[in-house]
Amino acid sequence: MQCVSFIKTIMILFNLLIFLCGAALLGVGIWVSIDGASFLKIFGPLSSSAMQFVNVGYFLIAAGAVVFALGFLGCYGAQTESKCALMTFFFILLLIFIAEVAAAVVALVYTTMAEHFLTLLVVPAIKKDYGSQKDFTQVWNTTMTELKCCGFTNYTDFEDSPYVRENNAFPPFCCNNVTNTANETCTKEKADNQKVEGCFQQLLYDIRTNAVTVGGVAAGIGGLELAAMIVSMYLYCNLQ
Repeated sequence: MQCVSFIKTIMILFNLLIFLCGAALLGVGIWVSIDGASFLKIFGPLSSSAMQFVNVGYFLIAAGAVVFALGFLGCYGAQTESKCALMTFFFILLLIFIAEVAAAVVALVYTTMAEHFLTLLVVPAIKKDYGSQKDFTQVWNTTMTELKCCGFTNYTDFEDSPYVRENNAFPPFCCNNVTNTANETCTKEKADNQKVEGCFQQLLYDIRTNAVTVGGVAAGIGGLELAAMIVSMYLYCNLQ
């Protein structure tokens, strides 16, 4: 009985932390959605990550809502000894774990498929919003500066974009290779000659370079999720 009480206390404290993290993610997500410019001024230099390829505000709100709900279910289930809440917590965490494993398999084994899928999502957004949507443009400018890349696949991603239509030129990042030509007009011919790498390939290179760190973080998250599932199932089976 003392073992059950101890695990119950650990479950409550652990999920209280998850609950607070979810609330923080929700708050930051709402802040980014409302005032993305100030967020980018603070975190712009750290923007070389996969989250640059999605709407950061909506992503954080969605992730925060899921983490918030998980933390609440875990705390509520352990505190009130509700088997229904504990089982719901277990199944939601199990679904997240399966989705993460599936995503990892796709990323490792089906990189080309993942690239094709992301291309269908990201490239149309670039053609539609780059040069007209301020926060979106600023995120991509920071991305291309940090990773020294051009577009998602290459300079052709910017064709027919508001930026190209307005300036009759491509972003200067697409003509920046070894020498700095930021003050020169980046024409299609120059961009084609420079052949600056797309950001997706550059991001893959950075991930592979830091594969040990990325793998360690992923393994740590997976381990925590497995531990939480085991503890919740243990409580479920031992509660009266």
